[in-house]
Order: sequence, then C-alpha cells, then structure tokens
Amino acid sequence: MGSGTSGGVPVIGCGCPVCASADRRDKRMRSSLYVKGNSGERIVIDTGPEFRLQALNSCIKHIDFVLITHTHADHIHGLDDLRQLSRAVPMRVYVSEGGADDIRERFAYIWRKTQRGGGKPRIDLRTVTGPFSFENLDITPVPVKHGKMDVLGWKLRENSGTGHIEAAYITDCSFISEESLSLLKNISCLILGALRMNSHETHFSFDEALETVKRIGSPRLSKVFFTHIADEHFHAEIAEYCARWRDKNDMLNTEILPAYDGLEIDL
Repeated sequence: MGSGTSGGVPVIGCGCPVCASADRRDKRMRSSLYVKGNSGERIVIDTGPEFRLQALNSCIKHIDFVLITHTHADHIHGLDDLRQLSRAVPMRVYVSEGGADDIRERFAYIWRKTQRGGGKPRIDLRTVTGPFSFENLDITPVPVKHGKMDVLGWKLRENSGTGHIEAAYITDCSFISEESLSLLKNISCLILGALRMNSHETHFSFDEALETVKRIGSPRLSKVFFTHIADEHFHAEIAEYCARWRDKNDMLNTEILPAYDGLEIDL
C-alpha cells in the first residue's frame, strides 16, 4: 500500500526530479502491506500516516489483525484510523514488548476513560513472544537491526493441500543476523527495505539489500521487491540497476524490482 521512506515521495518542499516525476510509480506513500490469504485472512503490516488513504485505495473493509515492524512515526501514526475497523471487535495489534510500551505512551487516550464522541479505536495490543498461527497462516517474527534499534520483520507461511508458500516482509533494516537469515531459507517472495544507492547508517543501500538476497540463498526465491525507497532515484532507474545486478550475479530465475504503491503480488 506504500513503498516510500519516512518523508514519503514527493517530499514536502522538495523540487527534485523524482519528486516532480509524472510516473505514478515514483509517488511513494509510507511503507505498508495488505495481505490477503487464500482462505480469507486479511492482515495489514504497519499503519503509517496515510493508512486511511491506503485502506480506501485498497478497498479494505475488514482486517483480522495488524503486525507492527517498529514504532517510528511513519509506521504507526495511522493507528487511530483503525477505529472504523474495530467497532465490532477490538483490533489485535502485534508488536514487540518495547514497541507496546511506545504505543501505550503515544496513544494513551485509547486506554483512558474519556467522554463519548470523537471516537477512538478499540485496540487489543499483543506483545509478540514467538511464532503464532491464524487460520491457514503461520506468522513468524524475524528480528533485525535498524541501526541500533531492534525491529521486527515478518515471515508469513500459508499451508495448502499441495504444500506451502512462504514470504517475508522486512522494511527498515541495516543488519540481519545469521539466526534470522535461517528463518528465510525457504521463502519464495521477499519485500526488503532498500533506501537509496548511497550508504546509510540505519537502512540497507541497494547493494546491501541485493547482497542480503544472495546471503539468504533460498532456492525457491523467485520474487524480490525493494520498499521504503527515498526520493533520490526514479522507479525505472532502480529497475534497470536491479536487472543489471541480477544478470551479473546469475540470478535469472529471480525477479528483482522496486515496489510501487498499488503493486499486487500474486503467490
């Protein structure tokens, strides 16, 4: 639902060529993902500041629960818009222990007794302690580093009568341990944060993200998409760079592309 970094693209007050681009793939709201399971499961990963607009664009009418990667503003400041989706049943929101504390502090009014009117979401905040299942989906938190900050990626595994499908979503990230990489050995699709060409203290560059794809080494990995992209590169420019890298590294069976807002991935 969104493929941009914390400031989004266009960036406020910026007149760079990417921000002024007419290519709709260069318009990047804050990073978020809407997952539709084959058995009717509906999940959102991260509710950033544009969550209302993203939910309308994706025609969301129901969500079973929300997964949070971390509590930076661009990933949680749309939590209040869950009010429309939590009227009948409180919305389960899965987050790390420290992240739960952040949410309770920043959204204290949700749990405080207040007057009727104005409305507020009904949130069932749940601290992640390990993998869990819902319907035909197995959900596994994948610990990674965002600079010095501990954040969560998420691996989703769908069971079916003929086997299983595994995909992973890892956005703000600058380091993945060998232990966490081992959780990704059988994925067929990876959505991975890749900020820009140049290095950054708390985010993978394009090259660092691509080297991570090689480190994962999943023989089943057929689709890779960059997300959390800054305003320094056009979508078409990134796509060309990824294609050259793929050819050079003999990964012709793996599609590697930048994501864009509205992209639908069918697994």
